[in-house]
Amino acid sequence: MKPLPEALRASIGARVDLIDTPALVVDLDAMERNIQRMAEFARKHRVRWRPHAKMHKSAELALLMQQAGAQGVCVQKVAEAEALAAGGVNDIYISNQVVAGPKLLRTARLAAQLAARGGRLAIAVDSPEGIERLAEAMVLAGGEASIDVFVEIDVGQGRCGVPPGEAAVPLAQAIARHAPRLRFAGLQAYHGRAQHLPGMAERREAIAGVVRAAADTRQRIEAAGIPVPLITGSGTGTLVHEAASGVYGELQAGSFLFMDADYARNEREPAQPQFEHALFVKTQVISVCDTHAVCDAGHKSHAIDSGLPVVALLPPDRALRYANGGDEHGLLHAESPKTRLPALGRMLWLIPGHCDPTVNLHDHLIGVRGGLALGTVERIIRVDARGALT
Repeated sequence: MKPLPEALRASIGARVDLIDTPALVVDLDAMERNIQRMAEFARKHRVRWRPHAKMHKSAELALLMQQAGAQGVCVQKVAEAEALAAGGVNDIYISNQVVAGPKLLRTARLAAQLAARGGRLAIAVDSPEGIERLAEAMVLAGGEASIDVFVEIDVGQGRCGVPPGEAAVPLAQAIARHAPRLRFAGLQAYHGRAQHLPGMAERREAIAGVVRAAADTRQRIEAAGIPVPLITGSGTGTLVHEAASGVYGELQAGSFLFMDADYARNEREPAQPQFEHALFVKTQVISVCDTHAVCDAGHKSHAIDSGLPVVALLPPDRALRYANGGDEHGLLHAESPKTRLPALGRMLWLIPGHCDPTVNLHDHLIGVRGGLALGTVERIIRVDARGALT
């Protein structure tokens, strides 16, 4: 692990206004309230929560949530799993398809590594060939380790997964034939697009269909004589519905930790915990003219796939709109003719449109305690799995 850059080490204990820009900053107080609210929600509904670490990519944050009651992590890539395992995370689920031989061998070796220290590794599958390749890799890796395997069903995402219902039965049977190397762990049933439907009624209707599909699939597999230990899925946008369904036993919500501008645009469910924005890009005004100001946070500091960032923490009479300024610059426009543009050198805070790919642009997160106005830098959080694409 590379040592922290000297400038970052030196910033610990410094006032928040001295953080250099652009920088990705975590409001630790808000983040910890989000964790507490998620833990309380899961306990209330008697479901496990397995936060998706592809969002924060940090072993430190994964372990922090485990201390609060989280059941390990989800990841999407083998390299993410390896990076978090190296940071001390012992319960990891690769909720994605892996079919390449070298990746599967890495997966099998990681399963053995985690088992040796009392941990576990799980993975999703959606094809007979994928199951056979996984079983072969487990044999090639040697040893006696086993791996938990979830059958992924496509409940509306339109991405990976077999159709719900009868198509999942032969996959569960194929996994069972490879016991004890492979253990059938249940169903992966995640509807990602439903997380971002703006209206409560839309989300409720979408997840009602998901729950029916997952329950029917479980019934068919159990009718074939194979118990279904767990149905896992859900996300920050719909977790109230999966948690109340009586069908899901585990929630994979991850964005609740930081939230982002895209989630903030959605109509909030009354039963959803009041998650706060905890991730911000700190930026500085570097140029001002009659029509706009320019800040130093362009697309290299935040992702724009879910829209441009929102300028936060300004009073209504000072509201600004962020516009596309390219890789290194953001354009700031007054929201009304009476709004004054910020002065040269002014520090501002942006809420990213999409937290996951924004974090992946940074090596470190700067953790601030005491608020973004008067707080101080408490710690530097490594983004261990940044660029872990394989």
